[in-house]
Amino acid sequence: MNLTSVPLLDVLQKRMSWLSARQSVLSQNVANADSPGYSAVDLKPVDFEKVLQQSTQPAAFQGGLVVTDPHHIAVAPDGTAAGFQTESGGDGDVDQTGNSVSAEEEMMKVADTQAQYQAATDIYAKSISMMRTAIDKGT
Repeated sequence: MNLTSVPLLDVLQKRMSWLSARQSVLSQNVANADSPGYSAVDLKPVDFEKVLQQSTQPAAFQGGLVVTDPHHIAVAPDGTAAGFQTESGGDGDVDQTGNSVSAEEEMMKVADTQAQYQAATDIYAKSISMMRTAIDKGT
């Protein structure tokens, strides 16, 4: 059985991939908090209801690169995960050097992203555990 064919697990994998890419973007913002002219960025939110609907539809090849392992994440040249778009992430306040990064705001986003990732991994682990239980009871 291919675990990526289970809609819940597919959506959770996509969610964790998005959260991982967001964490990378946010860490770049924090790292450049003192860089003159640096503008904070964030990932555009993904409509995971739409992702769930798509994951329950029969798959159709859409072209593009194929990874050799489902755990591999394709990385775009700008460092974000492929398939996710960035947007302006600052609150609009720019200091005298032209930097729009608020370290406090970025750290709050990092903590929120970390909590969401932990919740997604907990749900994923519980789902796998329930599947194992169901399989064991069937034998």
